[in-house]
Amino acid sequence: MKILKSFRFRLEPTTEQSQCLTRYRGCARLVWNKALALQKGRLEAGYPLLSYEELARLLTLWRHSEEYGFLANAPIHPLQWTLKFLDRAIRAAFDKSNPARFPTFKKKNRDEAGLRFPDPKQIKLDLSTKDADGRCVLPKVCLPKIGWVKFRKSRTIDGTIRNATVTWQAGHWYISFQTEIDVPEPVHPSESAVGIDRGIVHFAALSDGTFVDAPGWFRRHEKKLAWEMRKLSRKKRFSRNWQKQKARLQRLHAHIANARRDFLHKTSTAISKTHAMVFVEDLRIQNMSRSAKGTRENPGKNVRAKSGLNKAILDQGWFMFQTFLGYKLHWSGGWLGTVPAPYTSQRCPVPECGHVSNANRPRQSTFRCERCGYEGNADTVGAMNILRAGLARIACSPV
Repeated sequence: MKILKSFRFRLEPTTEQSQCLTRYRGCARLVWNKALALQKGRLEAGYPLLSYEELARLLTLWRHSEEYGFLANAPIHPLQWTLKFLDRAIRAAFDKSNPARFPTFKKKNRDEAGLRFPDPKQIKLDLSTKDADGRCVLPKVCLPKIGWVKFRKSRTIDGTIRNATVTWQAGHWYISFQTEIDVPEPVHPSESAVGIDRGIVHFAALSDGTFVDAPGWFRRHEKKLAWEMRKLSRKKRFSRNWQKQKARLQRLHAHIANARRDFLHKTSTAISKTHAMVFVEDLRIQNMSRSAKGTRENPGKNVRAKSGLNKAILDQGWFMFQTFLGYKLHWSGGWLGTVPAPYTSQRCPVPECGHVSNANRPRQSTFRCERCGYEGNADTVGAMNILRAGLARIACSPV
C-alpha cells in the first residue's frame, strides 16, 4: 500500500533568499487576485467560467506583457499551481453536495500563500550536517530560482519526495515535503468500535463512557489577544513599531494554533490506536458557526450568545480532528465512518425503546427518557446512538 506523508521544517534563508521568496509570494498573490477578479467578473456578466487551461494560457500572456512582465522572474510552477488551487476552490464552492465558501482575494502579510514546487526533479537535498572542515552545518534544499536554502531537519524524511511547498507563517519561512511511502497492508491490532460525540463542554464523549476535555486555547489567551490588538490599534499604521506589534500578535496566534494542532494530533493518535472502527456525526461546521448578526433590516437575535458559541465551536477544531482521525485510521488499518447528526442526543439508547423527544434532555448534561426512564449523561448517550447508527449503516450497506 502506498501512503502520502508530509514533513514540515523551518527554513533558514539568507536575507537575499528571503527577499526572493517574498517577491515570489507577492507574484503568486497577484496571479490569484487577478484570476479571481476575472472569474468573478464573468460570473456577474453571465459568462461561463474559464478552465484552468485557459487561465494558464492567460498567465503566459501576462508573463510576456509589459505591465506584468516581472512575473517572468518568478518560478513558473508555483504560479501555475496558484491557478490550480483557485480552480479547485471555485469548483468546491459550486459543489451541491457540500458547498464550500467562495474564494476571496488575498491580502499582503495576512494570507499564507504557499509556493508549490511540483517537480521532484527540481528539488535537491543536501542532508550533510558537517562541512569539509568538520564544522556542524544545517542541511540544505535546492529550489528553482532560489538556490540552496538551509533548513532545520528535525526528523528523518521517509519515502520518495513528490513535491515541496514553501509557506510564510508568523515571521518565519517553512517548507513541507510531501513523500510517497510503500508500506505493507496494515491490520489493526484492535477489533473494537466506538462512537464519538463532539461538543463544547467536553471536546469528545466516547460511547464507552470516557471523556476527552480540551484546554480551550483561544479562551485561555483571549484577554492577552485583546490586549495585544489594542496596542496595535494605538500605533501608526505601517510604522516600524506597528510592524513589530503586528509580528508579536501573529506569533501569539501561531502559538494558539500550534497548541491546538498538537492536542488534536495526540488525541486522534490515541483513539486510532485503540479502536479499529470510529463513527462521528456528519456536522456542517460552517453552518453551525455562521454569524447571527443579520442585517440592518433584519437584525439577528441573541447575537452575543451566538458569537460566544461560534468562538467555542471554532476553538475546538472539530473538522481538523476528523481529518487527522481519518488518515490515521487508514494508515493503521482502521476505518472512519459518519452518520447523520439530527436527534443523536435526543434518542433513547435502549434498543426496545428508541424514543425521540426534546424533553428527553432536560439539561445540557442530563438525559432522562420520558418513556422508559433511562438516565445517563447526554453526551455519552449521543455517542452511543452514533455508534449504533454507524453499525446499522454498515450492516445495511452492500459488501
